[in-house]
Amino acid sequence: MDLRQKRCIPCEGGTPKLGPDEQSRLLPQVPGWKAERDKLLRRFDFKDFREAMGFVNRMAEVAESEQHHPDFSVHYNQVDVTLWTHKIGGLSENDFILAAKLSDVISPKG
Repeated sequence: MDLRQKRCIPCEGGTPKLGPDEQSRLLPQVPGWKAERDKLLRRFDFKDFREAMGFVNRMAEVAESEQHHPDFSVHYNQVDVTLWTHKIGGLSENDFILAAKLSDVISPKG
């Protein structure tokens, strides 16, 4: 199933984080993202600060609807986004689901 069609499911303590094989299987479904030290990372570039902040606001709406919240940093016209599941100290399928949906905020798939 396409990650964009899935919903984030709250993780309980004791849920195992995804191993390298599982991460490698899911990573092609989120082009532009990279997995590093049990986190998903991506930099989004924009024309200017206003456009970057518009993305942050749209990202917040998506994250809130999924109840899965990214870490991010704004640098004028760039937004660095980091996804990981704090409760398990690594990556879960939720991180890949949110990554796919955040990528759609920039370039929606029809």
